[in-house]
Amino acid sequence: MFKALVLAAGLTALQTGLAHADLKIGFAAEPFPPFSSKDASGQWVGWEVDAIDAVCKAMNEKCDYVEVAWDGIIPALQSNTIDVIWSAMSITPKRRAVIDFSDPYYRTTLFVVGPKNGDLDVTPAHLADKTIGVQGTTVSAKHAEDDYAPAGATIKTYATQDEANQDLASGRIDYTIGSAAVMKGFLETDGGKGCCEYKASVTDAKVLGEGIGAGIRKGDAALKAKLDAAIKDVAKSGEFDRITAKYPELKDAITTPKP
Repeated sequence: MFKALVLAAGLTALQTGLAHADLKIGFAAEPFPPFSSKDASGQWVGWEVDAIDAVCKAMNEKCDYVEVAWDGIIPALQSNTIDVIWSAMSITPKRRAVIDFSDPYYRTTLFVVGPKNGDLDVTPAHLADKTIGVQGTTVSAKHAEDDYAPAGATIKTYATQDEANQDLASGRIDYTIGSAAVMKGFLETDGGKGCCEYKASVTDAKVLGEGIGAGIRKGDAALKAKLDAAIKDVAKSGEFDRITAKYPELKDAITTPKP
């Protein structure tokens, strides 16, 4: 009887612990300012961090941040290493085939950036002999591979957008395509100002997908419902707008849900 009671108590404690387990939020380990990066003390900072803090508070959940390499972030979700992908992930049909998403929590556009020469023609035919750098496994990369590579452009992929920007500044590539907010920030740096200019925006929904959403495991309807409700609550409170106001480089680069 004593052993049975001890076992029962242990199972109850285990079940309670599981019921109150922290929600594991996956961030891409690669820096992606102003959305997510580490400060000098090693703490995650940025728009995405502030936004998920607000969403976790609205869900009444304790959230832990887990670093995962971008190209392994979906497998990490599927293997239960993380519970949520919150890392500027565009909702696309290809991704929907393997994971589910929350409602979008922001939308953005892409910028095409190239050398400072006044030539604003970025049609595939015009860039047929150019090298275009993109961050791998992103909508920018898919756009480059689908629209520019068939016309003859060379597509070079990078682990991070920052690496692509550095190669553009040094002349190792001719153009890059990236998130409008990130590219605006780059063009305001000394390196960006000296070498490069904005060429064009990409706003086609076929390229951008349905917006940026939180990735969750297939069939996790309960977590999706909680995330969707929290995103609506944060939008209704005006917190998304207050968070965005902290990052001037995001002005006119992203739109968040409205009540």
